[in-house]
Amino acid sequence: MKISNKHQFEAVLAEGPWAWPGGYPLFFVTSSGEALSFACAEREREAICEALTAGDISDSWFVIGVEINYEDPQLYCFHSGERIESAYAETKETP
Repeated sequence: MKISNKHQFEAVLAEGPWAWPGGYPLFFVTSSGEALSFACAEREREAICEALTAGDISDSWFVIGVEINYEDPQLYCFHSGERIESAYAETKETP
């Protein structure tokens, strides 16, 4: 889903970190193509809203979309380094 402004971003945050229906794990995508975990986006809400309001796509907090991590067990948040859960690639060995 494309995000064009802070209101759309805040609406996604309000819905929570799981897609409905299905309960798939969500993550955000920045203008530089980096993955941003839902938890990190919640913590950095103010910085993301400021970047969206300013329209500065060169800002590393400029979010352009929200996606589902279906199968990538090695997807990590560019800012926090935390692993972003996947819907189908989770195993008992996955940290």
